[in-house]
Amino acid sequence: MQIIKFSILTLIFLSSSYIGILISKRYSNREIELKEFKKILNTIKTKIKFTYQPLTEIFEYTSKNTISAISKIFKNINININTKNMSLANAWIESIDNSNLNINEEDKNIIKALGKVLGKTDVEGQVSEIEVTISFIDNQIQKAELERQKNEKLYKTLGTIIGLTIVIILV
Repeated sequence: MQIIKFSILTLIFLSSSYIGILISKRYSNREIELKEFKKILNTIKTKIKFTYQPLTEIFEYTSKNTISAISKIFKNINININTKNMSLANAWIESIDNSNLNINEEDKNIIKALGKVLGKTDVEGQVSEIEVTISFIDNQIQKAELERQKNEKLYKTLGTIIGLTIVIILV
């Protein structure tokens, strides 16, 4: 009987600690995803500026040459444009909204704003809009770093403490 009780208490403690780790991981994942988005936007900017490829080809290239979850966004943009006959702006916004990323609503709104102007201006206009978006993402990266530093350790510790508290109460 003691072995079962000990096993259950250990499971409660480990589960609580794991939940704390999962919550804290969202903060570091947000920072990583924003940096990845910045890198992708720089690639798109370069391709627009120097290759004059259509945006759909650039998005296809991006979806194939990016390993992260962000590649699904660009794949979905092309699918929405080609199969659902959506405009680029609507396809962009829908793909960002339906993405399963760790970025918050403020991050999504910044990225969605870019989709409203892509493909509607000349090359220089698109490049300057991407540069503006990159500068906004830089600010979001700084905020994400501060949040990660502040909250990552907090949630790991909180998960452990809550698990330990539950175990002590049940003993």
